Amino acid sequence: MGGHFADNLLEAIEQKGAPVCVGLDPVFERLPAELRRGDDRQARAAAIREFCLAVLEAVAPIVPAVKPQSACFEVYRQEGVAAYFDVVRSARRLGLLVVGDVKRGDIGSTAEAYAAGHLAGPEAPDAVTVSGYLGADGIRPFVDVCRREGKGLFVLVRTSNPSAGQVQDFAGPEGGRLYEHMARLVAEAGAGEGLLGRRGYSCVGAVVGATWPREARRLREIMPRQLFLVPGYGAQGATAADCAAAFKPDGTGALVNASRSVIYAFQQDRRSGTDWTDAVRQAAEDFARDLSQALGC
Repeated sequence: MGGHFADNLLEAIEQKGAPVCVGLDPVFERLPAELRRGDDRQARAAAIREFCLAVLEAVAPIVPAVKPQSACFEVYRQEGVAAYFDVVRSARRLGLLVVGDVKRGDIGSTAEAYAAGHLAGPEAPDAVTVSGYLGADGIRPFVDVCRREGKGLFVLVRTSNPSAGQVQDFAGPEGGRLYEHMARLVAEAGAGEGLLGRRGYSCVGAVVGATWPREARRLREIMPRQLFLVPGYGAQGATAADCAAAFKPDGTGALVNASRSVIYAFQQDRRSGTDWTDAVRQAAEDFARDLSQALGC
């Protein structure tokens, strides 16, 4: 998809009616029994590919984007990587934007290689996640690809995991938190020439966990031009009301992700007896409705 990532995402959200994203985190042991037909590496990679392709078909009419977690594919070596890119291609064919959850972080030529391998080119996702905690030169190669190819980037700022505060809450001598400092660096990186879209948002966004709504409100003040990728809804305990803290008053500015609560919905007691793909579709619909109501959409 050409153009500017932030503009494309906002348009896709408006078309689907909800700023939601389904994370594809396939774990072989949790797949429906009929997909687990072998136990070697090739069979497992084939199973997670088949599972993700069926999930895509189920959620494509409902959500604007999906977020495949590359680690769940990479564990199966070359077969898993091939499955990952098959999923990216299939999502694109269904009209979905794809955020590759790769969380790469390095410097110099290594960062350039990661950017080329995970973000550059038509076969790569529309956006990826990266760690910015090595400094600006760790994300610059990704920013260069975004500028050149209309791609997007989400830099880890305030993550949703319980122990995030052990590092990200570190306070400097003047009292500011490390995650606030990171937010300022992201805002600066995203303000460069050619990075702002016509809707006023940068293609350089931030990962801000829904499990920290108070911090999200503060980060929105620091990063008014950043799109937030918001994990933590559902299985990690955040509610739609928690997620709403990441949005601007006009209801724009964020994309909320749900993974396990949607893709494994067939394992929930209240959906027992339902075809597993129908359960996934129903969970995606519930997710989109829940967030839209919280935002007053």
